[in-house]
Amino acid sequence: MNKREDRSEMESEATPISRGATVLIVDDEKRSLESLRRVLGGEFQIVCANNATEAEAVLAGDLVQVILCDQRMPGESGVEFLTRVRENWPEPVRMIISGYTDAEDIIAGVNEAGIFQYVTKPWDPDKLVQSVREAAQLYAFQKDGGAAPPLEAKPSNERLQRLASDRRRAERRMFEFGRIVHAPESPMRAAIALARRAAEYDISVLITGASGTGKELLARAIHHGSARGEKTFVVENCGALPDELLESELFGCKKGAFTGAYQDRVGLFEVADGGSIFLDEIGETSPSFQVKLLRVLQEGEIRPLGAQRPRRVDVRVIAATNRNIVAEVEAGRFRRDLYYRLATFPIHLPTLAERRCDIAIIAARILVSVNQTFNRRVPGFEPETLRLMERYDWPGNVRELHNEIQRMVVLSDGDANLPPDLLSPTIADHRAATTPDETQGRFTLKERVEMLECALIKESLERNGRNISHVADELGLSRVGLRSKIARYDISRVVDDES
Repeated sequence: MNKREDRSEMESEATPISRGATVLIVDDEKRSLESLRRVLGGEFQIVCANNATEAEAVLAGDLVQVILCDQRMPGESGVEFLTRVRENWPEPVRMIISGYTDAEDIIAGVNEAGIFQYVTKPWDPDKLVQSVREAAQLYAFQKDGGAAPPLEAKPSNERLQRLASDRRRAERRMFEFGRIVHAPESPMRAAIALARRAAEYDISVLITGASGTGKELLARAIHHGSARGEKTFVVENCGALPDELLESELFGCKKGAFTGAYQDRVGLFEVADGGSIFLDEIGETSPSFQVKLLRVLQEGEIRPLGAQRPRRVDVRVIAATNRNIVAEVEAGRFRRDLYYRLATFPIHLPTLAERRCDIAIIAARILVSVNQTFNRRVPGFEPETLRLMERYDWPGNVRELHNEIQRMVVLSDGDANLPPDLLSPTIADHRAATTPDETQGRFTLKERVEMLECALIKESLERNGRNISHVADELGLSRVGLRSKIARYDISRVVDDES
């Protein structure tokens, strides 16, 4: 195999994490600078500087992932320069290249400047590319939230990839479509079928639905079920930040780009390069920010705040909103062109009230999780508890159901099934407000009659100012009989008996 074929094979091993990373080369010899640019330019974005002053100007105006610095330069050594860089720009991975192998230089490089690797001259082109690639992957791994070892530990490329791959495989198993709980007859079944189809194709997805319906869970399932499943998945709530901070979070920024920008920040789009980004509450963004997001989607590149150059990114966008986004477009509050970019594949999630058949199995799954979190062994729910939970509308959807079960477990004594008296009053009292029309087909005739009787008594009590005598006369009951029914239906928990 000749050198050119060997180089092609090496370049084919480059990952999306390393390809396109910005490498700053600092060397006072122009011939050496050009040689390094030729070797590394095929895989990385190269910025050159002839001295430390030029290099610091680059670091102040651009986001750099790797610094490759010559050791012997006029004025100061590479170790001295990188020691200063470590204090002012600690995030780039630092490398020294030198024709000298003095032990003192190497020790100083490791201890003072936090050098990732000490490359000796004459350097081998393929080994140099591989070393810079590992440095770029280390930078990306640390930005991805991985507990990477310190730079001085010099972790191998294989170890970094293994750590990242193991973590992503675990996430992929956790967020499989099959783990989304639903009954065979649930309306959720159709939404999951659409999501499975969307996962097969690299297109934008817009998930709509009320808060707490599981939009982020479905987005994670789409990502992990796609060809990008082994890559990074990041989440940003677009409604939680003002425009400037949101732009910094998503696109990155340079130190000093705005008030409060105390250090360089890599944006989430760059962190997610090769993977997916989930933009929650996209309907809450301002028209000015929507213009910037549209450009990113159209051009496939971002420009960090305060940076001199745009950066190419390859990211799948999954957006979500709890608003009626079509109405927002018609009202002019959401850009129509951005809507069409995001809504290539729209999916709507039903509320929990629209999928009551799922409540019991979702509650059982949540209880298992809560038991593990709180180190409890509550086996389940009493039948009446489940009946009341299935009748309740759950305006907060699955999130509200999860909070309610957590509260019940905390309040429960021992490890018995959870009784109905642990339910919140708004849920327990819902049985008094439920009409037969709302429960058609789910309860026996006796249960429907009792619910109707309960609702009529409650209405009469409210209409007659809670006067027991007037209510008894109106309904043709004795006072004793009325009080008995009030006690049986536990109406006193809703309406005080002020006879």
